[in-house]
Amino acid sequence: MIARPRPHLPMRPAWLCRNCAAPWPCGPARLALATEFYGHSIALAFYLAASMREAIDDAYDLGLRPNVAAMHDRFLGWLSLARRPRRSGRT
Repeated sequence: MIARPRPHLPMRPAWLCRNCAAPWPCGPARLALATEFYGHSIALAFYLAASMREAIDDAYDLGLRPNVAAMHDRFLGWLSLARRPRRSGRT
């Protein structure tokens, strides 16, 4: 039997990846999200913004003071890279 790769999903309330323990969304999660939401970048932005809000709320519930700017970079800062059009190789 061939083992399937484990998905990189968030573990709440810490918002760490269940698979690699990196802050979620980790690199593999970002790639999976960009693939899943391909052509629907606005929906991806809404999903990540909602996830960021939940992560901020969870941090406050844990008694922490989250760095909102860092959270924004972590959850939404990479979206412009996911939206870049492919280069056709033409000049």
